[in-house]
Amino acid sequence: MSKKGKKRINKKKFLKKENTSTGIISVLFVVALLALFSETVRTIPAGAFSEKFIQKSFEVPKLNSELIEKKILNKSLLVTKNADYQKTKDKIIISEENIISKTEIIEKKEEIFIAKAPETIIQEIDTKILNEEKIEDVIADISKVEEIESKTVDQKILDVPKIEETIMMAADTSTTIITVEGEEKLIPGTLEKNITYMQILQKPNDLELNLKYAQQQGKAGNYKQTISTLERLNMLYPENVEIKLYLLSVLVQADSPNKALAVIEEIKNNEDTTSEDLITVNEIEAELKERVKPRLWNFYADLSIGGIHNENVNSVSKTRLQSSSDSVIGFNSAKYDRTYSGGLGFTATRSLGEASSFMINVNTTDSDQEEETGDDFESYGLTFALDTSLGNQSLSPYLMISKTDYRDDADSFSFMYGIGGSFSAGESHSFSYGYSFADSKGNQNSTDDSADETNSIGHSFSLGHDFMFSELTSTSISLGYSDSDAKVDAGNDYETYDLGFRLNFAFPWAYISIGDALSFNEYKKEDTSINSNIIRSDVTNTFDIMFTKSVGDIFPAIDPNRNFFINLGYEKLISEGNIINYDYIAESFSMSFSKSFHLNK
Repeated sequence: MSKKGKKRINKKKFLKKENTSTGIISVLFVVALLALFSETVRTIPAGAFSEKFIQKSFEVPKLNSELIEKKILNKSLLVTKNADYQKTKDKIIISEENIISKTEIIEKKEEIFIAKAPETIIQEIDTKILNEEKIEDVIADISKVEEIESKTVDQKILDVPKIEETIMMAADTSTTIITVEGEEKLIPGTLEKNITYMQILQKPNDLELNLKYAQQQGKAGNYKQTISTLERLNMLYPENVEIKLYLLSVLVQADSPNKALAVIEEIKNNEDTTSEDLITVNEIEAELKERVKPRLWNFYADLSIGGIHNENVNSVSKTRLQSSSDSVIGFNSAKYDRTYSGGLGFTATRSLGEASSFMINVNTTDSDQEEETGDDFESYGLTFALDTSLGNQSLSPYLMISKTDYRDDADSFSFMYGIGGSFSAGESHSFSYGYSFADSKGNQNSTDDSADETNSIGHSFSLGHDFMFSELTSTSISLGYSDSDAKVDAGNDYETYDLGFRLNFAFPWAYISIGDALSFNEYKKEDTSINSNIIRSDVTNTFDIMFTKSVGDIFPAIDPNRNFFINLGYEKLISEGNIINYDYIAESFSMSFSKSFHLNK
């Protein structure tokens, strides 16, 4: 073929010789017919290409017929693209080495994978009747082309998925580099696969992993998780300025000025803070201080609604029998009931110096029981509390006054005061203690002429220990003792010993607390209205699970500040006593919603 004949070929034609005889043509025609009917010729369907398939890998399936696999040609046509595409035209090379006899058998039956390059140009092929006299000129160039092919084939076979990942990473401008202890850490952008919280639990100290998780949560608007993660990293790397700056930026976005000002102080006191960083944080500090003007008082409102389904509202005994005036009778009270309640509270707080604050709270609750009336009431409360510190002791004295108006029972009043304290021992341990005094009275009326018999004075003491396994998990152990002295001793004077254990999980997506408590009740005198021969003594075991989640985690538009909570609870109480009345099991399920408002924010 002459150089002028080396143009792009647009149609396929069969290569033939000018001197082919009629006999040979007849033989070829017969062979072609046999090939059609014996499935020697088969095509693989091809789909349309588009820009959506750029850089995708395609797998070419093997043909079904073993006969075809034995007769298929290894190479029938080699099309190469010249490196200098703009200056030269494509060449079609037909090599004698590529012509393989139909009787050759291909032993390897491997699947073929084709990597499609981003800018592949699919060319239509023209047919050109090659002049037999020019074939030798073409064959002469075969060795050169094969050499070029062997050098470039490694460059053409690419790992397409890795190319896609590289392009996506390059396009993601959110990728961040942070320096920790002299080493640069890359925080991949959000286009990479999301980090799950389970991965964070498995590698809590993995800086790169935690930074990426914090970045993903921040972009999703989950500032609580982002802040929690960055605060943990800030504790692990207290000298790292870049982590502090990252935390500061999130606190500003989350509108947490007080925490932001505390982080600014850490940055300003850090020796590694550059002059540019110092100028930046000073500007942020000035803006925050203008926005956060000290208030003498802060006011809050709390709203809650909920319901409880009780499986044994009247503590009916397991045998449905009870002792009454030394006789055994049926315990026929209803067991199943529901109670709905709603509460509203207002709180005012005032700072007293740097380490103390004063609080006043007023609240009211309305309760409505479906079937019976024992839990139909309205209650009102007033609380005064002071939070202060003395040395390493945090102290909280308080005073509480409450009144409960029952629908079908005497009204009751309660006056209580006490003090609670706590102190830390190391980073993981804290201890608490408390004392309270209570004076409870019941109004005697025509409906209940014995209400004042239960008027009592009580003293309570408590000790507790909290242990932090991690920011996720903590435990609480509590001990308690209380003594109640009533106006009428029989059946009303008792002592209680409490032992409790709780396991708490502060997940970013929810707070879960599991508790189990034992209470030993020892009464001081026989209750003649029940059994005049036995002094009551019983033990109760209470198991409960509490689940609290922010509604904003599910519906950010409804609760953008994450201060609207859903609370789910389950409680099972098993009581065993030496009097049949107090052998019972009670279960309850509760659900409530609560929301807090900062009124003068």
